[in-house]
Amino acid sequence: MKISLLVAGIGLTASVGRAQNSPIRPPDSTAITIHAAQMFDGRALKEDVLVTVRAGRIVRVETNVGARGRDATHDLGSATLLPGLIDAHVHPGWYINRRGALHGRDDDTPAQSGIARAGNLYATLMAGFTTIQSLGGPEDLDLRDAVARWQIPGPRVLTSIIQISDSSLSADSLRGLVRSLKARGADVIKLFASAGLGAGGQQTFSNAKLEAICSEAKAQGLRSVVHAISAVSVRAATLAGCTEIEHGTFATKAELELMATHGTIFDPQVCLVFQNYIDHRDVYSRSGFTPESFEALANAIPTATAMFKQAIATPGLKIIFGTDAVALAHGRNADELLCRVRAGQRPVDALVSATSAAAAALGLGDHLGQIATGYDADLIAVRGDPSHEIAAIRNVIFVMRGGVPFAAP
Repeated sequence: MKISLLVAGIGLTASVGRAQNSPIRPPDSTAITIHAAQMFDGRALKEDVLVTVRAGRIVRVETNVGARGRDATHDLGSATLLPGLIDAHVHPGWYINRRGALHGRDDDTPAQSGIARAGNLYATLMAGFTTIQSLGGPEDLDLRDAVARWQIPGPRVLTSIIQISDSSLSADSLRGLVRSLKARGADVIKLFASAGLGAGGQQTFSNAKLEAICSEAKAQGLRSVVHAISAVSVRAATLAGCTEIEHGTFATKAELELMATHGTIFDPQVCLVFQNYIDHRDVYSRSGFTPESFEALANAIPTATAMFKQAIATPGLKIIFGTDAVALAHGRNADELLCRVRAGQRPVDALVSATSAAAAALGLGDHLGQIATGYDADLIAVRGDPSHEIAAIRNVIFVMRGGVPFAAP
């Protein structure tokens, strides 16, 4: 089925908006209604729904509406309506340059980089992801603000701006760095508690320095998100009071239970981040990846899958959805949901992890992640029923962010 793109400059079917220099029409007081045969509202399934949107907010949610649904602004027929999906770990600044390698030390102009990164945001939005957390890059600030001003189509962006990784800094210097990131507009603090996969994920920051970063982040009203691969680094970050653990590839039952006890949020990755590098071996080989790197990535998939099986069986563990999407994975974010379900997660639980649970973890749960009166009108629809067959989540036919429709059948 043909999908209409409702964005000026891309589909040229919408007029220039009222915001200065904006190619997208911002939400106004005109009522928009959306009808679908069923809805996953972020927590449970409901039938024959009609959602009314005004000025970017959901003002009414009705069920069992019968014939009235045929008069909706957007009658989506047998589709399933869902909250916009949330990816808690992406890198929209990563892209492949004109030479067919990862952008870095090349001669790409700022305009070329900006276009490529805007393309990553657009691909992510069209895949049904209306909110992302970038962990992170200094370019994120401009991308975040351009999306917020309706200058480019994309998901709303939360950013850490940089990643704190210099373990030689003193505890006081690290606290100062957190404060400076807060002043620059960071939404979250990202830090490395361990080395990467190829190095075995050994712990890099001392326990005291981890506590300094995470406690200062809390004092500044910011969450702390920690790259931790090894079991020892997962344990250290949890005991340091950090908000969220990323990866946890080699975490054992003991660390998973410790996270559950401390209320630590867990964002594991099962397949996409590993498989993306492997699927594009030629590109990443030109970017400096070695045969040993690809071997480590391939070996990580069964290890991460086994860890994830144990994680979803851990009572009380808060698991959210994040992909660590890098170059060539943007727009393929939902593939990670399929891997999680194949690993044993129920489709409904996978959807919760990418909607209401993710919104709550990012501090956005009072206005995102659910289809409910008063919430932001971030809505998507897919052909099929992803609560039973998760692969349907890739069949996106409708995308709305903040009350603005970007794609419709």
